[in-house]
Amino acid sequence: MAPILEIEKLSKTYRVGFRRKELAAVKSLDLSVEQGEIFGFLGPNGAGKSTTIKMLAGLIFPTSGSARIFGRPVPTPASRERMGYLPEHPYFHDFLTPTEVLQLAGRLCGMSSARIAERSGALLDLVGLRAAKDMPLRRFSKGMLQRIGIAQALIHDPDLVILDEPMSGLDPMGRKDVRDIIFRLKEEGKTVFFSTHILPDVEAICDRVGLMLGGELRELGRLDALLSANTRAVDVVAASLPAALAGPIGEIATRTVPKGDATALTFDTEEAADRAIALLAGAGVRIVSVARHRETLEDLFVRRANETGASKPRGPSLKMAG
Repeated sequence: MAPILEIEKLSKTYRVGFRRKELAAVKSLDLSVEQGEIFGFLGPNGAGKSTTIKMLAGLIFPTSGSARIFGRPVPTPASRERMGYLPEHPYFHDFLTPTEVLQLAGRLCGMSSARIAERSGALLDLVGLRAAKDMPLRRFSKGMLQRIGIAQALIHDPDLVILDEPMSGLDPMGRKDVRDIIFRLKEEGKTVFFSTHILPDVEAICDRVGLMLGGELRELGRLDALLSANTRAVDVVAASLPAALAGPIGEIATRTVPKGDATALTFDTEEAADRAIALLAGAGVRIVSVARHRETLEDLFVRRANETGASKPRGPSLKMAG
């Protein structure tokens, strides 16, 4: 089966400043997305994620390269027929209500009044805005505006849903609701392509990820394949550490911290942790816990940025959910 989304050597260069200096926002991007998968387009602010998505939506034109959606070239009306799109910063006339926004979006998609009414009710329930369906958007919070943005992207029941920073402005419960919506779309056989710099969202829901740095795709694949299996640290909690062992253990551990009646020890390698555990066990010390820390998505980003010598991105780097 052919990929739903195919990108070949896609590039976008801007000319900025008085001297019209070239700025490469996206550099020769190759990427494909298969039917039914959740694809996370990952990277810091300024990495080229939104520029790529705007080219796919036909809002800006590429400098070179090509893209196809359902085999149809981008940008053409045919390529957008089965695609839903949420921009990074959705904007709506603030005098409209959610019901009116969905009616307008449905009309633009060529839907009948009956179909719009049917889809609107279901979508307002899905995004949790049924109670606010007749409230003007000027009274909406940023999170509520994000929800109506998601609803309008789904009004025509698209097979490919492209979401640019869909968790932006949402609290933890709101992010959970969006994750649940994405999972539901996958269950319905939809394909979801979304960009983000909030790492837990990627780790929680994505089948595959692409990591953008400096306008280039630096990593592509399943998370379990991309993340190194190497242990980067081992934490050991030992009960009642004898004073006689404090010196030998301190030479092996990188950090020793009292933890009530116990001691928390950190080791850089599994070998160091194994030596310390052998010493502790030999002295009859009870081991409360052992935790091995594997490479995370944040570690992968930092490692790849250092390896490639990528310049620091504009704005904040990857965020952890708070």
